[in-house]
Amino acid sequence: MTLLSIARLSKSFDGVQAVDDVSFDLEAGQLLALIGPNGAGKSTCFNMINGQLKPGAGTIRFDGHDIAGMRPRNIWRLGVGRTFQIAATFNSMTVLENMQMALLSRERRIYRLFGRAASCGKDEAMTLLDLVGMTAHAQRSCAVLAYGDVKRVELAIALANNPKLLLMDEPTAGMAPQERNELMALTARLAKERNIGVLFTEHSMDVVFSHADKLVVLARGRLIAEGDAEAIRNDARVREVYLGTGASFAPRAGATL
Repeated sequence: MTLLSIARLSKSFDGVQAVDDVSFDLEAGQLLALIGPNGAGKSTCFNMINGQLKPGAGTIRFDGHDIAGMRPRNIWRLGVGRTFQIAATFNSMTVLENMQMALLSRERRIYRLFGRAASCGKDEAMTLLDLVGMTAHAQRSCAVLAYGDVKRVELAIALANNPKLLLMDEPTAGMAPQERNELMALTARLAKERNIGVLFTEHSMDVVFSHADKLVVLARGRLIAEGDAEAIRNDARVREVYLGTGASFAPRAGATL
């Protein structure tokens, strides 16, 4: 089932065409990597989907809704979760309290609390932390966590809204190689179990080729290729403008190249 459909999406800044007539689809349960060299238009495309930027032209349809130009919070309420290149948590709060804040926001209770917030959504928060392997750290401050653990907390926060679509901007930035692959393997498992579509940008090609079901490649704002890992690895234009020889990137687990 097509969850997200991007059609002829374009955006310019002061006459510079950052995204130029880009179209692609994302299925439920699928991991789609949006890749390309610096300046390719990935972030601009990503931010139009998330609502941080209004498209100059084109359509963005999510789960039957036209979301082009909608505010980020309204897109979030339709079932779109998001993680950021620089992990966004409240360092002054515990891991559990961060989760409870996410759940309170989902229920629109941030500005109309009655009683103690400490008791709100605790069981559900712990269930979400269990999904990402962070229950043992529930009472620790986010400020003292290892960076890989902060990324896991951020993933749990994104799942608090029961998203149908998860947008992940450079999810493994700043992480060690083992942490990178563990986080994306966890994301892939949760996407399949919960039928969540995942769109992510990523510069780590070992992560992309190991975990993405589909890749979309941008260069100078235009889509130059899309397909699975094998197709992208062997695409002459992609190898020329982005991957080089591509010889250093291991194939996706179970793939025959």
